[in-house]
Amino acid sequence: MKVALIGATGKAGSKILNEMIQRGHQVTAIARNVSGIQASAQVTPRSVDGTGASIQAAISGHDAVVSSVRFVDLDPEVLIPAVLASGVKRYVVVGGAGSLLHPDGTQEVDQPGTPDFVKPNSRRGGEMLDMLKQIDSPSWTFISPPRMFVPGERTGQFRYGKDHMLMKDGQPTSISFDDFAIVVVNEIETPTHHNERFTIGY
Repeated sequence: MKVALIGATGKAGSKILNEMIQRGHQVTAIARNVSGIQASAQVTPRSVDGTGASIQAAISGHDAVVSSVRFVDLDPEVLIPAVLASGVKRYVVVGGAGSLLHPDGTQEVDQPGTPDFVKPNSRRGGEMLDMLKQIDSPSWTFISPPRMFVPGERTGQFRYGKDHMLMKDGQPTSISFDDFAIVVVNEIETPTHHNERFTIGY
């Protein structure tokens, strides 16, 4: 497939890029600064300036687009219209954990002890999910990691959930960037969650 990856230099984005390369896909690796992306027969680095026009131009003509950027770094109100205007038929978002629900019904972002510095991005992610829920086409999927989204091994073994934080021993579980990348590329290759959010974790 021909896939546009927005945020290809980030912690999650770089792992998604590697996973797509390993599976033989053609990737347009998009970032503001692409100096760290190695061009190859499979990878075409492309710089964007963060405007809707530059993003639309970069992703048009692809089979699918993945966005793996902080919500406060690229406004969903810019990103979503650019995806819609591009004509791409499949959109997968690396979502945040902030809007996942705990057993008491409150969101992760509202849990006691949540650092103030993460709240703006977490709340913006929830707003983006609400925006996507108003869209029927393109087919979109919002994949939320659990609270702990960390470096680690590529195990290929994890659990799936929907809107509730996956727990282990009474506490939110974790997922590695490598295992998360597996799920993102699986969803690109074989879409199973149309117009909905889901989560994964150990």
